[in-house]
Amino acid sequence: MSEPIPARGPRHRGIYLLPNLFTTGAMFSGFYAIVSAIGGHYATAALAVFVAGILDGMDGRVARLTNTQSEFGVQYDSLSDLVSFGLAPALVMYTWSLSSLAEYGRVWGKIGWAAAFIYAVCAALRLARFNTQVGVADKRYFQGLASPAAAGLCMSFVWTMEKFEVSGPSVAFFTMPMAVIAGLLMVSNVRYFSFKAWPKGDRVPFIWLIAAVLIVVLLVIDTARVLFAVAVIYTVSGPVMTLWGRAAHRRRARRHVPRPTE
Repeated sequence: MSEPIPARGPRHRGIYLLPNLFTTGAMFSGFYAIVSAIGGHYATAALAVFVAGILDGMDGRVARLTNTQSEFGVQYDSLSDLVSFGLAPALVMYTWSLSSLAEYGRVWGKIGWAAAFIYAVCAALRLARFNTQVGVADKRYFQGLASPAAAGLCMSFVWTMEKFEVSGPSVAFFTMPMAVIAGLLMVSNVRYFSFKAWPKGDRVPFIWLIAAVLIVVLLVIDTARVLFAVAVIYTVSGPVMTLWGRAAHRRRARRHVPRPTE
């Protein structure tokens, strides 16, 4: 009699290399931002976070184009986002500016690191909430400020101040509320355009091409200030759009209320 054939163990599934390489590059950029901030190179740290944002925007598109989406990639991307857009901006802001609040006393020193922590934990909560709403939420809008946008707001501010040789300690009392507000907006119910549904077809209006050229020219002329202006406008657009929508809803509700008969 022949020997029994040994049973094969479960087949191990591999991971897709290409999209996860972009995700790894984004995480590396976030880690490099932290290292640069520790070394006192704050403009470089801010730039590294923006590079992480570019790579983060590419990994999902690469996965869809190559049909290599996976649950592993989704979870890995969230961990990368936490490093690049949660921990990295918080530590850059702390080492650049918020740590100097300790010069005003022990309580102010605690407020400084607490502001950085609030930003970091709100980024983590934002990412956790986003993962639980995948496939349910309206893709046209974000619920709360997206973590890359919040990181872009904070890092463009750091980059702009560094470009004009404004020291972090001199604007610490502005950095502190900005970090807290950016964090709270991430976990708020304020709606922001996601731009995921644009464009709706293969063709776009000609004005889009002109707008894209103007944006590129402005970025070349003064990258830091243009990024900061765009980040501020986008951050403010959420509360404005939300309040406008609620006011419009109340007006529609009043119109449909039946009038009392005499």
